[in-house]
Amino acid sequence: MKRILIMMFAVVLFIGMAAPVYAAPNNDTYNYNFWGQSVPAPSPYELEQVMYGTDWKTGNLSSPQDLYIGSDRRIYIADTGNDRIVVLNDQFREVQVISGFDNNGSKETFNKPEGVFYNGTNGHLLIADTQNRRLVELNGQGALVRVMGEPKSSLLREGFQYMPTKLVIDKAQRIYVISRGSYEGIMEFDTDGEFNGFIGTNRVKFNPVDLFWKRISTKAQREQMQLFIPLEFNNLDIDEDGFIYTTTSEEKSDRPIKRLNPSGVDILRDKGYFPPKGDIRTLEVGSAPGSSIFIDIAKDEGGMYSAIDLKRGRIFTYDKDGNLLYEFGGLGSEQGKFRTPSAIAMLGDKVLVLDKDNNRLSVFQPTRYGSLIREAVKSLYDGKTDASTASWRQVLQMNGNFEVAYIGIGKSLLKNGDNRGAMSYFKLGNNRDYYSEAFKRYRKEVVFTHFGTIVLGFALVFGLGYTAVKLAGRRMRGKHYTEIGVLKNPFYTMVHPFNGFWEMKYEQKGRLKVVIICLLLLVLFTILKRQYSGFVVNMNNPLELNSLNELKFIVLPFLLWCIANWSLTTLMDGEGKFKEIVMATGYALMPLILIYLPQTLYSNVITGSESTFYYLLDAIAYIWFIWLLFVGTMTVHQYSASKTVITMILTLVVIGIIIFLGVLFFSMLQQMINFITSIYRELSFRF
Repeated sequence: MKRILIMMFAVVLFIGMAAPVYAAPNNDTYNYNFWGQSVPAPSPYELEQVMYGTDWKTGNLSSPQDLYIGSDRRIYIADTGNDRIVVLNDQFREVQVISGFDNNGSKETFNKPEGVFYNGTNGHLLIADTQNRRLVELNGQGALVRVMGEPKSSLLREGFQYMPTKLVIDKAQRIYVISRGSYEGIMEFDTDGEFNGFIGTNRVKFNPVDLFWKRISTKAQREQMQLFIPLEFNNLDIDEDGFIYTTTSEEKSDRPIKRLNPSGVDILRDKGYFPPKGDIRTLEVGSAPGSSIFIDIAKDEGGMYSAIDLKRGRIFTYDKDGNLLYEFGGLGSEQGKFRTPSAIAMLGDKVLVLDKDNNRLSVFQPTRYGSLIREAVKSLYDGKTDASTASWRQVLQMNGNFEVAYIGIGKSLLKNGDNRGAMSYFKLGNNRDYYSEAFKRYRKEVVFTHFGTIVLGFALVFGLGYTAVKLAGRRMRGKHYTEIGVLKNPFYTMVHPFNGFWEMKYEQKGRLKVVIICLLLLVLFTILKRQYSGFVVNMNNPLELNSLNELKFIVLPFLLWCIANWSLTTLMDGEGKFKEIVMATGYALMPLILIYLPQTLYSNVITGSESTFYYLLDAIAYIWFIWLLFVGTMTVHQYSASKTVITMILTLVVIGIIIFLGVLFFSMLQQMINFITSIYRELSFRF
């Protein structure tokens, strides 16, 4: 028996060592599916034109930092290095170049302006004159309206340096300003230019290890340590409803984009597969490592918004729910790429991007694929479900991997009352929330229509089950007690573990063949659970399901536990034999076996809000299993409760040691094989 188990252990360990390897695609345009895998996608945008300052007869741009499209459809560029504002019309022709203004007879100029905003209410232009530490408001003719200097307020910390870089104005004429180095949040000014306070402060993030050392350090040591302060915003935009979109340069953040209401509360929706944070997989071939760093954001029609990634030069567009619609762009010197993108804006369906190193403005227009996506999103946003569905179907003809399109069609079908059809599309789109809602409505229809048939079916199943139990009891009465005891012992042990394990050990009611059957049943039911659990609770990728994996996750841990426990207890005066350890561990698996199958059936008739009981069954099964394993170990080895707990913990430690030695052995074996192979090749080349 020991030889068989050792051979099984070696085979399973070998299978467990063979892990699949995935290579991330290196496509110019792609999207992410529900499983976080990048999948190829048609290009949503194409380059229309690239323009330099010489094309407008204004001279070359110099490190332009901001770009804004006003309600007058004029394009305002903060040409920072040249200390000016360049104004173009929607045909990209020069309208005006603002290099300064007259202030009570004195000619004043800008000093590295980094932000510009057009106020559609009064037609005024507001400029963040960064190095002069002020805001300048000009009218439509470029004449000075007012200058707002450094704010004076008790709300500002001591030593605060006012360096305005970006700004917006809402419908109430409140001014929101980002000041470089201001980690308190966005500065809010009233219509008179008076400072009101900060809104939207980012949360402080810190390393728990650093926090620990800071807590135990002396006051003098803490003064020398780095302060825990929130990250500052780097850009912002405002939509028609007065909500402010912001970006931060934080690495590894799940909330680099925020949508703030007037109170500064983030209300950005993230109902997509992943939060709106750019690239999900950040170790792709040929790309910079690390998470995306957004440098600017632009509001769009239909609740959409686009943000540009400084690290990889990619533009990501999301809908109002936070679903990634498409991405395009990249770093490079060729046209259509960026060296250092600094700003992004929307001119209708066109995307405008400033490159401060190449000193140029790139204009992108949507392809047929991109136009269809935009039409579908805007139609659904406006309540035109039929038009949205038609556009989504055309999108799927061009890109069958686009799961958002399936969700869009499902929403339209759900709104039109086709619940069953909506379920199929939500399943294709891997959206469990909407699927759950559609299933809830469909289930109600089925129960209402077939209520009598359902009740009759339940009664029939109950009657057949009751009859089968009675007949089985009559047949078993005449059989020998020992045979009945052997078959009943695993079930008896579940509810009477102390007596059950005692009878297994001392009354010979345990059988290895029963343990093997239990192990095989657990593998089978686990496979069924992973494959056929209801969609709302099944988070397994069907493309990655492999029955051999259950050997790694069930048989391998089972064998490791038995071997480690036997090896350890022989040194701790344990009375259990290896055979008894195997039987006790196998019988402890019974709760998992009995719960998994009905749990799988139950998962197919519940909605997301009803999944709590499903996970409760999981918890009951695992707790019951651990309890039986504890009692079995204590009974087999005749340990006290405390010694049993220590033994189980040490068994886990021994399992870790065995795994380490196994990995080390296979690694050395692989190196040895490679060494012998290289010697053989060298000798074959020489002789």
